[in-house]
Amino acid sequence: MKYRIIPVTPFQQNCTLLWCEQTMKAAVVDPGGDLARIKAAVAEESVELEKILLTHAHIDHAGGTAALARELELTIEGPGRDDEFWIEGLPKQSEMFGFPDVEVFTPDRWLEDGDRVSFGEVTLEVIHCPGHTPGHVVFYHRPSALALVGDVLFQGSIGRTDFPRGDHATLIRSIREKLFPLGDEIDFIPGHGPMSTFGMERQTNPFVADRFG
Repeated sequence: MKYRIIPVTPFQQNCTLLWCEQTMKAAVVDPGGDLARIKAAVAEESVELEKILLTHAHIDHAGGTAALARELELTIEGPGRDDEFWIEGLPKQSEMFGFPDVEVFTPDRWLEDGDRVSFGEVTLEVIHCPGHTPGHVVFYHRPSALALVGDVLFQGSIGRTDFPRGDHATLIRSIREKLFPLGDEIDFIPGHGPMSTFGMERQTNPFVADRFG
C-alpha cells in the first residue's frame, strides 16, 4: 500500500490518499474540503478512487464527503454510528467555522470495532477509538505498520474532548488500550500535523506517555 497526505481546509487537516500498488485502486480518508486538490492528487498518482473512508464527522474531516461521493460515484464507509449527530450538524458546523456550504449524507456503511474495509487488494482493520467523538474510528494497515488515527492522537498531543460527547478519560483509554498495544514501531498519520510513532508518543507525549500513566 502507498499513501499521500493532502492537507485540506483552513484547518490543514491531513486528508490521505491510499492505494493498492497491485491494482491502483484507491480510497481517500477524511476528504474535509478542497476537492480540486484531492482530485489533482488522484490524477497525479494515476489511481482509481473507489471509496471514501471517514475517521469521524467533524467538518474539517467530513465536509467534502457528500460532494465528492456524488461527483465520482464513491461509496462512503465510516465513521461509527455514534457520530451520526455530527453528520446531521455539518451545515451548522460550516456556518460556525466559515466553511463553504456542505451537505448532509448517510454513509453506505457504518463501521464498528473489528470491521475490515478494503480497496484493491488492501485490507484495513477498523479500531473504534472514542473520546474525541463517540463514533471515531482508526484505520490500521498491519502489513505496512501504519495507522490513520484521525484526531485521537497527535505528535506531542491528543484530540480535544471539549466538543459535545467528547470525553477525556475515554480518549486516554482509547490511546493506551487500543493503539499503543499495536506496537511501538507503528507509524501513524494524525488528523493534523506531522507523523509520529506510537513508541515516540509513549516516551514523550505529555498526555499519554507511560510515565504519566
